[in-house]
Amino acid sequence: MDTHRNSRRLGLYPPIDASRSGHLDVGEGHRVYYETCGRADGLPVVALHGGPGGGAAPAMRRFFDPRVYRIIIFDQRGCGRSTPHGAVEANDTGRLVSDMERLRSHLGVERWVVFGGSWGATLALAYARACRDQVIAMILRGVFACTRSEIDWFYRDGANRLFPDAWERLTARLSDSEQADVLKAYHRRLMTDDVEARRSDAIEWARWESALISLHADPSAASPEPRRADALARLETHYFIHGGFFERDGILLEDTAHLKDVPGLIVQGRYDMVTPAQTAWRLAKAWPTARLDIIPDAGHAAGEPGTIDALVRAADHIARRFA
Repeated sequence: MDTHRNSRRLGLYPPIDASRSGHLDVGEGHRVYYETCGRADGLPVVALHGGPGGGAAPAMRRFFDPRVYRIIIFDQRGCGRSTPHGAVEANDTGRLVSDMERLRSHLGVERWVVFGGSWGATLALAYARACRDQVIAMILRGVFACTRSEIDWFYRDGANRLFPDAWERLTARLSDSEQADVLKAYHRRLMTDDVEARRSDAIEWARWESALISLHADPSAASPEPRRADALARLETHYFIHGGFFERDGILLEDTAHLKDVPGLIVQGRYDMVTPAQTAWRLAKAWPTARLDIIPDAGHAAGEPGTIDALVRAADHIARRFA
C-alpha cells in the first residue's frame, strides 16, 4: 500500500473525439449508448461511470494513452444518452453486468481492462465476480461496495456531522417523520412519474453529493443540471434502497477469491467524504494482487490533481504490462 506522491504530477491526456458511437439494444426497452476512441487494435479498456445514474463524460477518455488503448465508455441504463432516460424499470446490477457482456461481444473484444470510480468501482467488482475470465486487470477509484454502513454514512449519520449546512439543505424540505429515513423519503418522492413534481427533489439530492465530492467543492454552489440530476437521484435511490441488488450486504468485500490473480490498482482520496477510505482499505486487504494508493490531498472526485496523476500512472502501468 502506497501513500507516496511523486513531486511531478501527470495530467490528463489531450482531448480526443470518439471514433465510433451508437446505441446498443440490450432488451426490455433499454438502449445503451456507447463510444470508442484511441487505437482500434489497442489494449481494450472499459471505463465505468459513477452514480448510479451519473453518465459518462468525455474526460473519462483522457486517463488513457490513445496510442496504446482502445478506450470504451458507455452510459448505463437510464442515464446519459441511454434511453429511456431516468428509467428504473428493468434496471439492476445484474442487468448492468449483462449489458457489459453484450457490449463486449458487440465490439468484438475478448478481454478488457476494467476501470471504474465510485459506483463504477462497485460495478467493476460485480462484473469481475460474474465474468472473471474477461478481466485483464482492474483500476478502481473511490471504492464503494454499496454496503448498508456506507449508505448510512452518507444518508443517515456520518457525513452530515461534517457538512451540517449542506445536510440541512437536503433535509429541510422533508417532514419530521421523513427525516427519520432520508433515503426512503427521497426514494418515495422521486419514484413519481411526474417529472416536474420531482424536479426540485432531484436537484437537492444531487446537490448534496456535489457539495461533498471534492476538497474544493462549495456547499452553496449552483444547482446541478436538472436532467442529469433527475437520472442520478432516481437511480441512486432505486439502487441504494435495494442494497445494490446484491445477494447479501458486504458481499463484494467478502467474496474476493476470484480476484486472487487479477492485477488491481486502487486509488483513494484520503479525505473522501462520499466513499471513505475504509472500504478501499478493506478491499485491498482482501485482494492480495492489488495495490492501494492513498492520495493525501484528495477527496472523492476523479478530477482532483493527485487523483488524476495516480489514475494516469495506473493506466500507463497496465499498458506497459499488457499492451
